[in-house]
Amino acid sequence: MTDGAARKRSRMRLSAWLLGAVVLAVVAGANAHLVYVAVASQPECVAHLKEAGSKAGAFRAAKSAC
Repeated sequence: MTDGAARKRSRMRLSAWLLGAVVLAVVAGANAHLVYVAVASQPECVAHLKEAGSKAGAFRAAKSAC
């Protein structure tokens, strides 16, 4: 094997590792952002039934936060 071929293989291997590290960093960052948004956001109170009803299409919150 020539010295040039060994360098090319070394650069390809390094490129593959760097690409894999970048992909993992992007996935980890996206997951961290989703967790942050889920924890930090508080949905606004919306109008809903307070008592159990039997109307079709009328639902109430399982546990009201308002």
